[in-house]
Order: sequence, then C-alpha cells, then structure tokens
Amino acid sequence: MNDTRPSADATAELEPYLDRELSQLAFIRRVVELAEDTRQPILERLRFLGISCAILDEFFEIRVAALLQRRAYARAPTPEEPETAVRLRHIREHTLALVEQQYRAWNERLIPELAAAGIHLLRRDQWTPAQRRWLHRYFEEQVQPVLSPLGLDPAHPFPRILNKSLNLAIQLSGHDAFGRPASLAILRAPRALPRVIRLPREIAPDGDSFVFLSGILAAFAGELFPGMKVEGCWQFRVTRNSDLVVDEEEVENLARALQGELAMRGFAQAVRLEIAEDMPEALVRQLTNYFELDADAVYPCAGPVNLNRVVAVYDMLDRPELKYPPFSPRMPAILGSKPNLFEAVRAGDILLHHPYESFQPVIELVRQAAKDPDVLAIKQTLYRTGRDSPFVEALIEAARAGKEVTAVVELRARFDEEANIQLANRLQEVGVQVVYGVVGYKTHAKMLLIVRREGGKLRRYVHLGTGNYHPSTARAYTDLSLLTARADIGEDVHRIFLQLSGLAPAIELKRVLEAPFTLHRGLIEKIDREIAHVREGRGGRVIAKMNALTERGIIDKLYEASQAGVEIDLIVRGACCLRPGVPGLSERIRVRSIVGRFLEHSRVYWFANGGKPEVFASSADWMERNLLWRVETCFPILEARLARRVSEECLENYLADSRQTWVLEPDGTYRRIREDAEAHGAQEALIAKHGHG
Repeated sequence: MNDTRPSADATAELEPYLDRELSQLAFIRRVVELAEDTRQPILERLRFLGISCAILDEFFEIRVAALLQRRAYARAPTPEEPETAVRLRHIREHTLALVEQQYRAWNERLIPELAAAGIHLLRRDQWTPAQRRWLHRYFEEQVQPVLSPLGLDPAHPFPRILNKSLNLAIQLSGHDAFGRPASLAILRAPRALPRVIRLPREIAPDGDSFVFLSGILAAFAGELFPGMKVEGCWQFRVTRNSDLVVDEEEVENLARALQGELAMRGFAQAVRLEIAEDMPEALVRQLTNYFELDADAVYPCAGPVNLNRVVAVYDMLDRPELKYPPFSPRMPAILGSKPNLFEAVRAGDILLHHPYESFQPVIELVRQAAKDPDVLAIKQTLYRTGRDSPFVEALIEAARAGKEVTAVVELRARFDEEANIQLANRLQEVGVQVVYGVVGYKTHAKMLLIVRREGGKLRRYVHLGTGNYHPSTARAYTDLSLLTARADIGEDVHRIFLQLSGLAPAIELKRVLEAPFTLHRGLIEKIDREIAHVREGRGGRVIAKMNALTERGIIDKLYEASQAGVEIDLIVRGACCLRPGVPGLSERIRVRSIVGRFLEHSRVYWFANGGKPEVFASSADWMERNLLWRVETCFPILEARLARRVSEECLENYLADSRQTWVLEPDGTYRRIREDAEAHGAQEALIAKHGHG
C-alpha cells in the first residue's frame, strides 16, 4: 500500500483539532467498509449496511440538526456563523460520498452476492408473472385497505410527513370523480406495514426472495386513482430534528413536559430530504419548499430511500452458514460453585467481560436481592433497559416485598424517553421511589447498590458497569461489570445516590471518580503524573479505550504529555478530535479504531504510574457532555489479578489487533490495517478464550 501520510511540513500547518462531525462520518464509513468486506459473512455484511444507514439517520437528527439550528437562530452575523456554514458544507460533501458508497455497496456488491447465495432482493422489472399476481393480491388484501392517498389541491394541502417515514410522490394526469384535474398526490406508507415482504416458496423456487414495500406501492399505485394515469412515482423520506429541548428549571413536572415534546418529535423541523435519484427537478423544488429546506439538504438515492430496512432480511432468514458462528457467553466458574451471589461477591471482586461472559449474574444479583429477607434496600440507575426488563421486574418484586427501593430513571435518554417514562410510571405504582436525577445533568452512570443485614451489621454490595442495564445490548456490546462488596466503594456509591436524590454535597469520594465533580480533574492529574514520571526518568505511558474523544481540555493535556515524552495509545471507536502523529505536537500519540462483530462500548483507562499501574473502567467517554454535564462514574479495578486481566483483554489485546483495526492518520483519514494469514483479531481471541458454541 502506498504511504499517503502527509509530510512533516504539511502536518505543521494542520489545525490541532479534527472536526467532530467529519470524524463521526468517518466512523460510519468504516461500518460501510465492513459491508463491503468479503471476509465477513454475507448476511452480516447486509446488517452492517443497515446499521450504517441507521447511524447516519441519527447523525442528521442530532448533530446536523444542532448546526442548522445554530445557523438559523443567529440574530446577527457572528464569528461562529461562517464557521457553521463551512462545517455544513463539508458535512454535505462527505455525506454525498458516503451515500454513494452505501448504494454502490448495495447495488454492485450485496445484491449480486446475495443472489449467488440464493437470496434475491427483487426489483419490479424482475418479477415473474406469478410473483406479480401474488404481490397484486397481497396489495389488494394487506396494503390497499390501510392506505390514504391524498391529491394536492387548495382543499387538500400537503399532508404532515412523519420523521423517517416512507412516502411516494405520484404524478397524475386526467380528472377525478368530481371533474377536477389531477396533478400530484402524496402516498404515505403506514408504519404498521412491513417494509420488506418475503415471497412464498412456491413462486420463488430459486431461493429466498424479498420485495420492498416501496416497490409494491409504486407498481400498483394506479389502482388508487381510478380514471387517472400515473405519469411517475418517486420515493422520498424526510429526516427531522429529534433532539428534545425542555427547560427543566421552568417546568414543574419533567415527565409531563417530555411527553408533550415527544408528541411533536415526529414533526419537528426537517433537516434532510432523501429522494429517488430520478425525481424531476420541479418536484424536488416543490418538496424542498414545503419542508423549508435548501437544495443542499437533498440527497439522491440509487435505490430504496429507507435502506436501513434491509436488516429485516437478516432477521427473517435462518441461514446460519451466512452469519457469524453461534456464540454463547460463558458463565464464570466461581458463580457455578457459589450459586448464592452474595457469598460469591464477599469472597472477592468479580469482573465480567461482556458479551464474552454472561450478563446473567448481574440480573441474578438483583433477583436474589428481591427475594432475600436480609436485603433491606436496593438502589439502581436506569438509563436504557429495554422492554420487559428483568431489572424492572425484580425491583417491582422487591418493592412489593416491603424493601426500600429507589430507581434513578433518566427520562432524557435519547430515543428511549417514552419507554423510560412508562417504566417510571410502573415503578411508582408499586411504591418504588423514582428519582429523575439532577436538573441540567443526565444521569449516565451505571450503578446498583444493595444493602443487606449480615450478622447484625449492614453490608453494601455494588455493581458498577460501563454499559446499560439492558440484557440485549449486553450480548452485542463489549462492556465491563464489576461486582464488589468493598466497603470504600460501597460508601462512594451510597454517597452518589444521595447526591442524585438531592441530599448530599459534592465531596471527594474515596475510590470512585465522579463527573461532573472529580472525573475531568482526576484524569488531568493522572496525565500530569505521567509527565512528572517522564521528567524524573521513570518513563510514562497512557492507554485508554473509549467510544469518542472530543473534549479539548483532555486533548490539550494529551498533547502536552506527548511533547513531554509520554507514550500514548488510544483506542477510540467513533469520533476523535485529537490529531495524532503531528511532529512537535502529538508524535507520541497513536489512535486506532476497532469495528467488528460486537459494538466496542467499554471505557478503560490505564496509567503506568511509575511502575505501579492503575486501571479504571468507566461509564464516561472523553467528551464534554460526559465529563462536564453528566453524572458518570469511573471506578478502579483494585484486585491485581483483575487489573491485569482488564489490561490484557481490553487494551493489549486490542493494540495487537490487525483484523478489524483502522489507524487514524495526522490528516484525519483512517487507514485500515490489512490482515495477513496470521492476523490477530481482538474480538475473535476473546470469543475463543471465553465463549462456547
């Protein structure tokens, strides 16, 4: 591979910080590259493509929406305004290239390779007569009865279009039953209808065949307008601002205020318009005018505008040979020998590395606590839990059993607000004390505290994690769980819960670093300590793994450490604003991203500390919001054997990866490390170590 890295002279002119939005788009591009990677099973590649589209949706709903809002609400020209315009222009340029890559992967790679595997994603011009007859009957029986097409005229204005919904713009000629001339109609696809339809085997003898709902609607749209002629039919999809804004200091009831905002989220300000690539320009202008969008907000699509729906094909197919090999998380041996989890945790700290090790012990701990007559109180933070959460059921059982139960429910967990309001209501109905956290600060920490009476004294049992209390994501995300009965950590977690209920001051904790009070400062101090060790001749090193790195105070301190001689390795899955490898600035900093079967989600920080390494796990990324505007925990791994294990599995293992690694270059581009026959895969190594089929 040719070395395309910029020269020292070129890097000297680079800005010290990379653009956050462009870095996030680069991450989405890495996911698309997995969809193109023929070494991945073909159905997994299809899933990666759908995931890339879903991440891009959220990027527009949140990041682009914020920039557009900033531009719109600027009352007068400011120094920031031109910068915002430039950033939006760069985002468009990079997004156009990304969308082209997505549809090229779809049309030129995935569709043909799926067909070769007996999986056919059929366009209208590929339907056989028998398939067309079946689909016509399906349209008449399952689709047409729930459609409500709307012809546009002065009495029928443009309908409200829901966020990310599938819609068709239909050009008509002729006259309707009242003699009115027809022109344009809008057809909204109800969300109750499946977007991908599987054809029966009897009319798809060559394998599994699927058709998109959009193709069915376009094929039979004429039947919705008897007496008129369909001159053209084009898909479109609008993305809207999905960030909820509630002035928490001005509302009496946060849950009620959020419910009001949720009702309007689907119809908030439009930020992107996806269209069929052959849509006439006049119609494009009509849509952009209605949605109050600039032409720069339009993105033509060389295929279905809702390409994220292809994940449904993955879910509908039982083709294990075309997916990753089955994997079952391992149950730690100590838990098999000590089925009483309180006894097991008393014997020593327990570390679980998900998804390689089961999340079930964490669930079982709460279940045992709910039934145990010696347990007096349970406190837990709930950020994302999923539907039918076993944690919620256990907390309800505990409350009904007369235990003191407190749940800190974060209502503002993005896209989970409605679900969290519902679970908060369920908990309150049975007497659980529900706390909504702190005004102005999301509670993102993952903490569980159980108070148990043992031998006339009270003992605290604690779970601290890097991921959510969500059993499903625990099988798809890499995370760490620590179970401990250490008195000092139990006291720290107790004090944090008191803070969340408004009953404790911001005090220095004994072991745990907490945002927004001590975590940012603590990280700075630990990096400063590495600088001091270098100056004293002992050397210094920092290794950290996280989802994103954007906070400039931390970045500046890492630059300072690099210039002082500290060696720094960063494993950053997504957006990274630090520019590595720049002579005189960051030449001792290396940044890599790992993207693979499991979503890398654990946050681990390692400091050499002059030969006495310290290892921390955390719920916090190194971002402004996490370090300064959220309640987060960063907890030490104190048992030496567990600290070594975290270092080996979560850091050294990933630094050795040459299978799913992209290296960040000084110019902000990512270069994939190409594997050879002896390539080491970090995730594969952990599956082999912990899992079983």
